[in-house]
Amino acid sequence: MILPIVAYGDPILKKEGEEIGDDYPKLKELIANMFETMYNAQGVGLAAPQIGKSIRLFIVDAAPFAEVEEGEELDPMAEGLENFKKVFINPIIEDESGEDWGFNEGCLSIPKIREEIFRKEKIHITYYDENWELKAEEYNGYAARIIQHEYDHVDGVLFTDHLSTLKRKLLTKKLQNISKGEVEVDYRMKFPIKKR
Repeated sequence: MILPIVAYGDPILKKEGEEIGDDYPKLKELIANMFETMYNAQGVGLAAPQIGKSIRLFIVDAAPFAEVEEGEELDPMAEGLENFKKVFINPIIEDESGEDWGFNEGCLSIPKIREEIFRKEKIHITYYDENWELKAEEYNGYAARIIQHEYDHVDGVLFTDHLSTLKRKLLTKKLQNISKGEVEVDYRMKFPIKKR
């Protein structure tokens, strides 16, 4: 089932998510709905707060980063991403290392806005997968970035929070318009202050 994606301005996006147990109601169904919602919106990641659930759960499928046009070469940072589809439950980023590198990020909850965000190139993360197996893994490049972006969501942080005060000030009007539903999107959204 395709769920509405919560738009910028909803307080749930600024709230730290709570850990869940393996008895969380209808978890498999929730994960399946999140993947369907993410694919419908053409995203590469989706966190539970973005569908109105304040829990520490996010999903990723980075396959679009591994797609190349005919005659183009695959970006080395995208190697191995064609099958990078994962579920992260109760994740903890244990370490971030390497150089800070910039990338033009966007977010399904903040449509039509993209900004250069600097993040560390490598992460070490522990989490439970959808079968409640504990994992400890290292990622770099685009995989690390997608995970860091979604991990921010379960911590109540948005990519715009990484911008300078001036940059955020310049985006104020656009962000307010998103909250009001004054933005063209081709997926279902729930706007916090949309006029009836």
